[in-house]
Amino acid sequence: MNIRSAALIGLGAMGSFLAPRLEDGLGRDRFTVIAGGERKERLERDGVRINGVCRRFRVTEPEKGEPQDLLIIAVKDPALPSAIRDIERFVGDRTVILCIMNGVESEEKVAAAYGWEHMLYSYMKIPVELKNGSYDFDPEGGFIAFGERENKELSERVLAVREVLETCRIPYRIQEDMILGIWEKFMSNIGENMTCALLGVPFEAFRTSVHANAIKNMGKKEVQAVAQALGIGLTEETIREQDRRPYNAPYNRPSTLQDLDEGKKTEVDMFAGTVVRLGRRLGIPTPVNELFYHGIKVLEEKNEGRFLPGPEER
Repeated sequence: MNIRSAALIGLGAMGSFLAPRLEDGLGRDRFTVIAGGERKERLERDGVRINGVCRRFRVTEPEKGEPQDLLIIAVKDPALPSAIRDIERFVGDRTVILCIMNGVESEEKVAAAYGWEHMLYSYMKIPVELKNGSYDFDPEGGFIAFGERENKELSERVLAVREVLETCRIPYRIQEDMILGIWEKFMSNIGENMTCALLGVPFEAFRTSVHANAIKNMGKKEVQAVAQALGIGLTEETIREQDRRPYNAPYNRPSTLQDLDEGKKTEVDMFAGTVVRLGRRLGIPTPVNELFYHGIKVLEEKNEGRFLPGPEER
């Protein structure tokens, strides 16, 4: 199995890390970004700034798609249903799909539409900040983790994806237990992303504040309890290992806080909302994640102007 062509839907933080490498490695005629309408016009007209450099990629409308060997989904959670529809013409008999989104349920949603025969598990880690219209990140500071559910022996399609990532100079990891890896990242996101968003603080808070760390780890322990009830081995040592991890960009603001800063809808339903929903199903209390969920929803409402005085009150 050889991967000679690729398409990407979602040219945001994660997509901006991947797109230049995919185009440079495969060639412009073998890589495309999926977008339609006004977004396509904007990408073709203005491009996207990545580490201060403007890049304009080949853009293909959903209705004009052709089957690709590799398809990467890197959208925000609210856009996943439309992305699943938009990729239809890009999925052929041999297409491999990586859905590198945050959360623990995106693979199931894509597989429900296209079948597990097309899916590999995956997630991505890359600290990115949107500054003055540019996606800024350390070019060597991120990676894709991918694989089958278990990877004691590498399947043909895992080997094929590994080969194309190496060709495109995209850092990667093949984790033996991909479900555990996805949940480890999810737990980290709950503790750090949700805490920073609710409090309006950067990652630096976890280097200097015992209070921020207390909130972070209370949220993580709820994820741990839910995961263990599902048979997923998140342990106390997992939490300690994450606590020991250095923050290479301590003043960066995580994705949910950046969304709030920009007045956008967040992915809180996919983060804290998932923990609350699963906790209720499993009979596990999740009060910290309920606070994350409702608190961040209030901040979204604030951004919408819901609490501003009306004309008669001014």
